[in-house]
Amino acid sequence: MDDVGSASSAGTREDTRTRILAAAADLLAEGGREAVSTRAVGAAAGVQAPTIYRLFGDKRGLLDALATYGITRYLSRKTEHEPGDDPVEDLRAGWDLHVGFGLANPELYALMYGDPHHGSTSPAAAAAFDILAGHIGRIARAGRLRVGEERAAQLVHAAGSGTTLVLIALPEEARDLRLSSLAREAVIAAIITDVPVPAATGPVGAAVALRAVLPETTALTPGERSLLSEWLDRIAADDAP
Repeated sequence: MDDVGSASSAGTREDTRTRILAAAADLLAEGGREAVSTRAVGAAAGVQAPTIYRLFGDKRGLLDALATYGITRYLSRKTEHEPGDDPVEDLRAGWDLHVGFGLANPELYALMYGDPHHGSTSPAAAAAFDILAGHIGRIARAGRLRVGEERAAQLVHAAGSGTTLVLIALPEEARDLRLSSLAREAVIAAIITDVPVPAATGPVGAAVALRAVLPETTALTPGERSLLSEWLDRIAADDAP
């Protein structure tokens, strides 16, 4: 009986938390960050201020949770798309989805990515980056990545979020979405080659490609695999133009 009561209590707590975050997200979309006061959120969610403090600590905690809530919504959209045959096209689609989400949810996006404190270390933000890293890993395994996987993922993330924030800052009638396309293709050109990397980029490309498939090898001991991984990472890091 106690277990049933505990489960019911936990479910009610989570329902209340979700209702508060949904109300906060609506207020954020309508009036920006300043509209997300504990009083306004409490009124919109039908709870008292002490409930918000108990669940989130303070307004900063509420905003942190709201950033995570926003990234979680974004992730639910990204995971709806099944991988295609071409990992580069999947990367393009992911970029466009990212920018589109930001333009459709500017205040939430600015909270998520405009302040490095918000979302940058949350589990949801890490999961979002993992999805991007997964795209990059597929490209590496296809032998089409000309730089190290980590650098490629960081570059795509930086360029994508920066482009989105720039577009958000412009009046809607002044936005030129070709900026996003140009930035996307510039990044792709910088990290991807159409020719298999061993032929196109020498030892760096070969190291990147081998590093991507190293976890699949069975001929090496764990120690040997770890040592080879370290060597390949050092070669792949020597990828400056």
